[in-house]
Amino acid sequence: MKGQRRELQVAALCNGTAIDHIPSSVVFKVVSLLELEKINNPITIGNNLESKKMINKGIIKISDKFFEEEVINKIALIAPNVVLNIIKDYTVVEKKRVILPQKIKGIVKCNNPKCITNNEPMPTKFDVIDSEKIVLQCHYCSVKINKDEIILK
Repeated sequence: MKGQRRELQVAALCNGTAIDHIPSSVVFKVVSLLELEKINNPITIGNNLESKKMINKGIIKISDKFFEEEVINKIALIAPNVVLNIIKDYTVVEKKRVILPQKIKGIVKCNNPKCITNNEPMPTKFDVIDSEKIVLQCHYCSVKINKDEIILK
């Protein structure tokens, strides 16, 4: 387009996973949730980027890494509208929104200090009782946790 400057804000990915439309406020929570610090593949993290759909957004691109659906869907806990792009040979071959699983295991801390999961070495288990508002219920002590009360382990 004449007179209009276009540029990529984040480098193109040959093969791998791009997680797009992450709210800027939770980009680094997504990094932690996916344990990206343990991955040796090249990773690009962009934050506070311009967006037509959002005020600003974050994006994470991981070269040559494809996650299990169960792992990726955990992102819906903190960023329910992210878009997952599977890229092969610089082309998006699959594009989908993350979906909150019905059961969350081992990644959320129970807010009840008396819960067995806070006093014994065992993984937490939560049932998703409201996927719209994101409300979880502990499998062991039945305490309910709203989205803004979620603490990742």
